Amino acid sequence: MENVINVENATVYLTGREILHNISWQVKKGERCFILGANGAGKTTLVRMLMGYAWPLFGAKVEVLGRRFGTVNLQELRKHIAWVSPLMHQWLGDRDWTGREMVLSGPDATIGLFRDPTPEEEERAAGLMHSLRADHLMDRTVATMSSGEQVKVLIARALMTNPELMILDEPSVYLDIAGREFLLNTIAELANSHPELTIIFITQRIEDILPEFSRGMILRQGQIQAHGSREEVLTEQNLRDAFDLDIRLIRARNGRLWSVIGVCFRFAGLFAELCMHL
Repeated sequence: MENVINVENATVYLTGREILHNISWQVKKGERCFILGANGAGKTTLVRMLMGYAWPLFGAKVEVLGRRFGTVNLQELRKHIAWVSPLMHQWLGDRDWTGREMVLSGPDATIGLFRDPTPEEEERAAGLMHSLRADHLMDRTVATMSSGEQVKVLIARALMTNPELMILDEPSVYLDIAGREFLLNTIAELANSHPELTIIFITQRIEDILPEFSRGMILRQGQIQAHGSREEVLTEQNLRDAFDLDIRLIRARNGRLWSVIGVCFRFAGLFAELCMHL
């Protein structure tokens, strides 16, 4: 199976400081891969490198969707990558864009619609919103939506271009518990309905890593601490090393993992019993 992402020996400096150190990492087509790490681990810089906004030192190799950086038009490449980030919420400006207008702006890579869409685009936008169970957001203004609903609209917007790769860059970071679960359910539905789509999910929360993400890695201080299958990576020892905490893991019946700090572990039995009903 072909690699959608191939990074070899990538070291990235920003403002004179090393942020990523000797990263080598591959993701195959159709994989669902998570990237876990604490604040400052290098997750955002890794995404910027994959998008061509940050460059590694000479001698590294970065290939995305089979195109090698340095020999490809990055603007054209980005049209095949869906990057969903909560930071996009800050770009809405003062316009009262509706969910429909935001979704239809996807092919133009603009925030908001500045032209008349074609009937085919209208049909596709409506279909995507329906598939994400977001029909009710079509005529709502984005400013009146919850953060979870806004991210759902951004996912539909990203899918308008038939992307080959989707990068979900800490999409739940600003959400409350209800909004986070709403979003994670959407991501699970997306993964199951688009088997051909390669999805990268970036997070600092262990419990956000859905069972659909079967492979992944942990970043710590700009280096890959662990990578491989979900079971190989998400171990208590790896997580203790990554977060410098005495972390214990509890597995819920739905396959999600929940972390408990060691000093609170005497309550873990009750917590585990509760998790079995989630």
